[in-house]
Amino acid sequence: MRRLLLISNSTLHGSGYLDHCKDTIKYFLTDKVKTVLFVPYALQDRDNYASTARKAYTEMGYGLDSIHEKPSAIEAVRKAEAIFIGGGNTFRLLKTLYDEKVVVEIRKRVLEDGIPYIGSSAGTNVSTVSINTTNDMPIVYPPSFEALALVPFNINPHYLDPNPDSKHMGETREQRIKQYHEYADTPPVLGLREGCILHVEGDKATLRGKTDARLFVRGKEPVEFTPGADMSFLLSATE
Repeated sequence: MRRLLLISNSTLHGSGYLDHCKDTIKYFLTDKVKTVLFVPYALQDRDNYASTARKAYTEMGYGLDSIHEKPSAIEAVRKAEAIFIGGGNTFRLLKTLYDEKVVVEIRKRVLEDGIPYIGSSAGTNVSTVSINTTNDMPIVYPPSFEALALVPFNINPHYLDPNPDSKHMGETREQRIKQYHEYADTPPVLGLREGCILHVEGDKATLRGKTDARLFVRGKEPVEFTPGADMSFLLSATE
């Protein structure tokens, strides 16, 4: 039974790292989990990143081990009670997951063994079918854009609505997602605004957090969903 907490962003304006979602994380993990395995691959300075994450999880009452501090990434995943993958550059993150040969291991632990998975920003991107709807620049090239596929759709974290007062003439986030859907067999894309969270328990998905989400399905108009909405239909999503 898969258990996922997919967070749009780690830091919400006016608060510290994970402050906006600490209560949700504690509710999700419960007291059954003692230590979380952190994956800091999305940033270059892994030591500092792990220190930041460790402080936040310690305040929540959990221990935190960073995968980069372990002699074997594969063994670390195999022994993990829960996994947290943080934000940063999605291309660097996915490439390193492939380099360390943990893509299949993480998928197995989450989908077959049922350990909790928490993703934030890039960590949410890689939980989906592919990273094709990330906002990040391709600073490195992973062997594939196919990701962990813990859910059968894509997510666009940090989703931004068009600003009618802006003089910027580039594509809006909505236009870019619709460009992605110009290709056949592309899955739905859930746009998670800052402060928005998708909580998955088995075959049930619920929108949580402080903001609404916007769903894009190929060939259809976008639809808005508010916190508390049942998003379970996405777990059997097809084009």
